Amino acid sequence: MGTVSRFHDRTRPPAHRIESEEEAIATARRLAADFALQASERDINRVFPRAELDALFQSGLTAVTIPPEHEGLDVANALLGEIVAIIAEGDSSIGECLEQHFTALEGLRNEPDDERKALLFARALAGDHFVAATFAETSAESPVGRHYPLSGRSSRVPGILFADWIAADAVDAQGQSLRFYLPCETPGLQIIDDWDGFGQRTNGAGTAVAHDVTGNREAARHTTGPVLAALLHAGTDLGIARAALANLRDAPRTAAVGKLALSVQAAAALVESAGTKLDFAQVSPSTAATEAAFFSASAAKVMASRTALDVANALFESSGNDATSIGRNLDRHWRNARIRTNATATDHLYRTAAAYYFGDN
Repeated sequence: MGTVSRFHDRTRPPAHRIESEEEAIATARRLAADFALQASERDINRVFPRAELDALFQSGLTAVTIPPEHEGLDVANALLGEIVAIIAEGDSSIGECLEQHFTALEGLRNEPDDERKALLFARALAGDHFVAATFAETSAESPVGRHYPLSGRSSRVPGILFADWIAADAVDAQGQSLRFYLPCETPGLQIIDDWDGFGQRTNGAGTAVAHDVTGNREAARHTTGPVLAALLHAGTDLGIARAALANLRDAPRTAAVGKLALSVQAAAALVESAGTKLDFAQVSPSTAATEAAFFSASAAKVMASRTALDVANALFESSGNDATSIGRNLDRHWRNARIRTNATATDHLYRTAAAYYFGDN
């Protein structure tokens, strides 16, 4: 039996099941090549990649992180970072949607409700699209059993305009962190297209507004979700860097261009290293393992972000006046990298890293 697509209100068949890591990487490369064909045109005109996202979610690629006990493949995180980078090289807005989806699914790993976890993993296997959103507050009303009224406005989230499910994080009146899993058609839940930026123009960013939405809630638990979020953020930025570097193929083979190529390779190596540490933290969870994975992923995130900007800037320095042509739209790489950089490194991260590495915890 098919399921209802939120994209077009039509029936869609169950998603394909990917059986191996080799198939996963081959699928990513095939899809990325297709996505790249009209990525620039979509960016110029802000045309949402609805057909492309349908293809992505029907391909089975969006379910490769589901654990084996829930019939998933559970690929290595280094490979997952590479998959996101490949998709982002084709179209970084689609890569960002994939980044957000996998981060939302990571939160399910440690869910205490096995029945709900099984249900939601089954929906992801069928091709449903997940995002995670943080709400500023919940209703001050008291919960009734496990049911809780959720009211408030979420942060702006890439991909929410296309999503089937929202993993909603909130804090109740007593200061307890809660998580809800809400279908996007839930009564009282409004999704607003309030995108406002010069980059990532087609990533489906928007805001959710809840008006006394009632849902089952669970106390939020410490998970590896923030680690995976940092790792996949690096993956998307790595894809942007690779796409910009490809446009330097005809530039003079200067030392500066070679340095940029090596910087892209260095960012890829950091993504791979962070993925290995995250594998360990997932298999043998501990505070030490999670912290090591987090700072490794943060290093990859910072490196990939800076590299994407550096390569995008070099396009204008090395490609002459032709690089400024509206038709070529090469500035999209800089715009996309720049807008994502604002969510990358902060002074707080650097101070926390200093305390971690010098034992001031």
